[in-house]
Amino acid sequence: MKQATVIFQQGDHRWTLIARDPDKHGYVIDTNEYLISSGNDNLLTDPGGSEIFPAVFSAISAVADPLSIRSLFASHQDPDIISSLGLWLDFNPQLHCYISRLWATFIPHFGGDDQTLIPIPDEGMSFRHGQLELQAVPAHYLHSSGNMQLYDSAARILFSGDVGAALLPEEDGGLFVTEFDQHIRHAEGFHRRWMGSTEAKLDWCERAAKLNPDMMCPQHGAVYQGSDVMRFINWFAALPVGSGIKR
Repeated sequence: MKQATVIFQQGDHRWTLIARDPDKHGYVIDTNEYLISSGNDNLLTDPGGSEIFPAVFSAISAVADPLSIRSLFASHQDPDIISSLGLWLDFNPQLHCYISRLWATFIPHFGGDDQTLIPIPDEGMSFRHGQLELQAVPAHYLHSSGNMQLYDSAARILFSGDVGAALLPEEDGGLFVTEFDQHIRHAEGFHRRWMGSTEAKLDWCERAAKLNPDMMCPQHGAVYQGSDVMRFINWFAALPVGSGIKR
């Protein structure tokens, strides 16, 4: 089962990381989910695929009432991001899901309808979650043509979706990046192939640097914190991307 670990807490404002399932099948990619708590209200980012729904649900149940999850946030349309939507709605039909407007008519193939989904405009938007003001931040073409990240300015945490992702070997299960130079080797191939636009990459780097996050939380791999956040942004800015075409 996945484990739930609190990575930030200030009063009743909390971020909990749901990660590292030792029983996960090797043929599915490992994912991180983040539960953002404000009082009794919870929001779950990129809740994952249907095959990991039981593991995510069990881990959350150990730390919070799943019925306290008011909304989901999906960074983009992939199955490892949001194919569990129908199962979450079976549990709580009142849930809403924030998603780029680009995917608002595609995601219902996983579940839900136009009452479930809250489309985010291309330029992003802010919305209330409990006592918090969260910001949906554009990251288009960084893996997906309609892509959104989520920034919590009170905690200074950026949920960065696939940006910052690393495909870690089984023996490297740490939740936080501790040796940047070693860690980034596991991120390089992923970013070279899955990030398709240099223009979009540089736009994101400028945008992320201005946010000045203290933690950057990707959907795969380990969490960057402190000076490693800016080290990642600088590394990404210099990395050639979109190199999957072979002639």
